Amino acid sequence: MRRADAARLVSLAAIWGASFLFMRVAAPVIGPVATADLRMLIAAAALLIYYTAVGFDAQWRRWWLLYVVIGLLNSAAPFLLYSYAALALSVGLLAVLNATSPMWGALLSTVVLRERLSARRAAGLLIGVAGVALVCAPEGTARWLEVAAGVSAALSYAVTGVVLKRWANQASARGMAVGTQLMGGLLMLPFLAVAPPPAFTPGVVGALLALGVVCSALGYVLYFRLITDIGPTGALTVTYLIPLFGVMWGALFLDETLTVAMVLGALIVLAGTALVLRG
Repeated sequence: MRRADAARLVSLAAIWGASFLFMRVAAPVIGPVATADLRMLIAAAALLIYYTAVGFDAQWRRWWLLYVVIGLLNSAAPFLLYSYAALALSVGLLAVLNATSPMWGALLSTVVLRERLSARRAAGLLIGVAGVALVCAPEGTARWLEVAAGVSAALSYAVTGVVLKRWANQASARGMAVGTQLMGGLLMLPFLAVAPPPAFTPGVVGALLALGVVCSALGYVLYFRLITDIGPTGALTVTYLIPLFGVMWGALFLDETLTVAMVLGALIVLAGTALVLRG
C-alpha cells in the first residue's frame, strides 16, 4: 500500500469513528430521521457546490439509478439505523457494531454470489459473532432494539459491497460520493416532513455540519477513492481502525466508560474481521 493510501485510510477511520460521536450528540435532541436526512442533504449540498466550482460532471443521466440504489443501501438505511441506535448506545459500542460489516459481507457473498466459504472465513464469522455478544452483554438486554439497529446498519453496508461486486460499474468515485448522498437525502425527505420539528441548539448544528461536511462529504470521497486505488477489500480494512477511534472519541468528549467487556469484545470482533478479510 502506498503511503498516500495509508494516510487516507487512517484519516477515514478517524473521520468515521467521529461520526458516531456526532450522531450521539444530535440524535437524542432532534431525532434519528432529522439526524440522518440532514446529514445527507448537507453532504450533498457541500459536494454539489464544490463540484460545480471545479467543473466536475457526475453523469446523472447515466448513473442515477445506481446512485438511488447505493444511496439507499449505503447512506439512507445505515445512517437512520445508526442514528436510532445512538439514542441509547455508547459511541464505542456503535463503532464496534460497525466493525461487523465485513463479516456479514463474507456471509452474503457466500449465499448470494456463491463464493466459497473457507474454513478461515467461517472461523472469523463465528469469532466475530462471539465478540459482538460479549461487547453487547452489559446493555444488550435492555437495549436490544438499538443493538439490532446497529447490527442491521452494518449489514446494510455489507449488502452494498455485494451489490457493487455483483454489478460492477464504471461510475467515478466522486460521482458516487455526491450521487449517493443526494439520492439518499431525497429518499428520506418525505419522512423528515412528517417527523416532529427538530429543536436546534448550537451543539446540534455543529454536530450536523460535522456529520454532513466532514464525515459524509469528505469521508465518502476518501472511501470511494480508496476503492478505486486499492480495491473494495483493501478499503474495508478501515474497519480495523474505526472502533479504536470511536472508543477514543467517546472517552475524550463524552466521558464514556471503557469496560473490560467492551475491550475484550472489540478485540475479538477485530480478530474475526481480520480472518474474514484475509480469507
